[in-house]
Amino acid sequence: MHEHAGAGPGVLLLGALPFLAALALYLAAAAGARRAGRPWPVYRSVLWSAGVVAAALGFLGPAPASFPAHMGSHLLVGMVAPLLLVLAAPATLALRALAVGRARRLSGLLRSPPLRVLAHPVPACVLNTGGLWLLYTTPAAALLGSGAGHAAVQVHFLLAGCLFTNAIIGVDPNPHRAGFALRTAVLLAALAGHGVLAKYLYAYPPPGVPAGQAETGAHLMYYGGALVEAALITVFCAQEYARAHRDGRGAAGGPVSSRVSGGAAAARRRAADPPVPQRSRRAPEDQRSR
Repeated sequence: MHEHAGAGPGVLLLGALPFLAALALYLAAAAGARRAGRPWPVYRSVLWSAGVVAAALGFLGPAPASFPAHMGSHLLVGMVAPLLLVLAAPATLALRALAVGRARRLSGLLRSPPLRVLAHPVPACVLNTGGLWLLYTTPAAALLGSGAGHAAVQVHFLLAGCLFTNAIIGVDPNPHRAGFALRTAVLLAALAGHGVLAKYLYAYPPPGVPAGQAETGAHLMYYGGALVEAALITVFCAQEYARAHRDGRGAAGGPVSSRVSGGAAAARRRAADPPVPQRSRRAPEDQRSR
């Protein structure tokens, strides 16, 4: 682990500029949408603000001089901040606030093949959970010993966390969103990978990390991560329930049950209706014979 050397107010202010810019741009876009008669939900602005603050604390807080402190920073930057930022729907707000031409260019960028690949649950999970395994179980752990290396790791945590969270519970428009079954499988695999890694670090500390610090950090990773994962699961299930209700189908039966119940209701109506007598086709012939 490393320590900041002489990080004065000027350095901290310089480091805070990206976070201040992200906050100001979002709030300005929300205010512009409100002035244009398309009000933006206040709770999404609150989510974005909280996410930016969580990320800033992870990047600009006291340098993680110990493994538990680093793990706390990882939870803030890689799990808490992405959950809040994704639920704030920044792409939707940008499409509302931008002029038509710029909004079309942004929409084309979001639908570009590279972003479609990265936004798929499987690559996003590999970058997120796989990146943790690569960092903590290989010599790449030496990156945590330098200021530049630690900053690069934090950037990876934030971006990979946002990609994974968006692939699972993203609220921005995504015509190529993976199905419920695939996202469920990837989510379960990611949760298992995160939990197993925490247990592995408890038994096998990363190079240069004392055993006591590794145990404390592993506990924080396991139990702190479980709290964020519980929130992620709750949002995931709530979204699917709302989508099923909106589509007019039960979560278990799906459209088939709707067709069956509809067919049964129609059969009951036919059985309740009295039979309508049919007119004889021989009547005209009898009339002609007369």
